[in-house]
Order: sequence, then structure tokens, then C-alpha cells
Amino acid sequence: MSWSEMQPLLSQACWDTLYMVGWSALIAVVGGLPLGVLLVLTDRGGLLQNAVANKAVGQIVNIARSMPFIILMVALMGFTRSIVGTTIGREAAIVPLAVGAVPFFARLVETAVREVDGGLVEAVQSMGGNTWTVVRKVLVPESLPSLISALTTTVVALIGYSAMAGTVGAGGLGDLAVRYGYQRYESELMWITVAILAVVITLIQFAGDSGARVLHRRAGKGGRPLRFRVLGGRTR
Repeated sequence: MSWSEMQPLLSQACWDTLYMVGWSALIAVVGGLPLGVLLVLTDRGGLLQNAVANKAVGQIVNIARSMPFIILMVALMGFTRSIVGTTIGREAAIVPLAVGAVPFFARLVETAVREVDGGLVEAVQSMGGNTWTVVRKVLVPESLPSLISALTTTVVALIGYSAMAGTVGAGGLGDLAVRYGYQRYESELMWITVAILAVVITLIQFAGDSGARVLHRRAGKGGRPLRFRVLGGRTR
């Protein structure tokens, strides 16, 4: 197969992969960030300590995380069809990708938020800050470098999942590699897709690591005083 024949196939496959991963990552952040914070708040000693709620949410997250992605895709076929009307294609792949990514990201968020100094939380409470203020002014901002790293890890995992989804008709680079590299013995095209995936993952990892380092350096310079930040830029 000549390059002129491969180029449109690779372009479409790259777009399909980025489309699936982009939407799935967005849903993972929207769903996983509050879920991870909730796991910390409801844990023992948390601001919203609730053992029953914490165990219930934790078990749901653990079960979802423990399920292999290929099984998750099959198990969610009925759910996927009810949402997007089909179980084939990139839109259909977003559903199991997002369902698998939300608990994965939530656990990483939980780990990142737990690293925040408890003294900062106590300081905000002493200033009269409520739970929402603690989350918005302390927990999320102070854990942001770790959250960026968590998102990077999630996106890299989603790229791998999307390649797996391609084997069952979701499109993308995984589908291209299987249909042409395996079924039609176009090994050259298959190795090109592997190289593209490696480059994309490397760039994403570099961007994530760079962003986390920049935020760490800014945090190390001290920034504005905690009292100033908690009061929204006002002083008393």
C-alpha cells in the first residue's frame, strides 16, 4: 500500500482516536473530580464524615475499576445503545470509555487530594470557611499539580482503551491496525499506527509533566497568602 493510500486512512483514524479520547477525558474530569473529592470528604476524619456513604461510593468505584475494559464494553452494550442508538462507531465507544475512566480518575483524584496539608484545611475553617470554601480554595488548588498528573495518566490509559475499542468496530488507530495490519497483512501500516500512538502518548506525557512542574514551581514560590485567597482577594 502506497503512502497516498495510507494517508487518508491514518488521518481519519487519528481524528477518531482524538475524538473518542477527548470526550471521554472530559467526562472523566466532570464525573471523577467530584467523586474523588467526595471520597476524601466522607472518609474518617473528613469534613463530611459518613462511613456508609464512603463505603458505598468506594465499592462502586472499586467494582468499576476492577472490570477489564473489553468485558465492560460488552456489558454496557445495552446501555450504550439506549444512549447513542448503536454499539458501533466512535460515539458508541465514548460510553464505555467514559464509564471506565471516571472511577479510574476518581481514585487518582482521591490520592492527590489526600496529599493536601491538613493544616491548611484547619486554617480555612478557623477563618469561617465552609466545606465548599475548603474544596474550592484549598483542596483543589493545592492539589492541582497532582491532578494534572492524574489527568495525564488517565488520558494515556484512555488512548490504550480506545485502541482496544477499535477491535470491535469503534474506529480509530486500533481499528486501522487490526483491519489492515492483521486481517490484510499490511504490516507497514500497522507499525506506522504503533509509531503514531507512541508519539502521541509521549507528547501528552511531556505536556502533562511540564504543566505539573510549572504549577509546583509556582506553589513553591509561596504565592498569595492563604487568608487573601480564602477571602477572595479581600482583606479584613
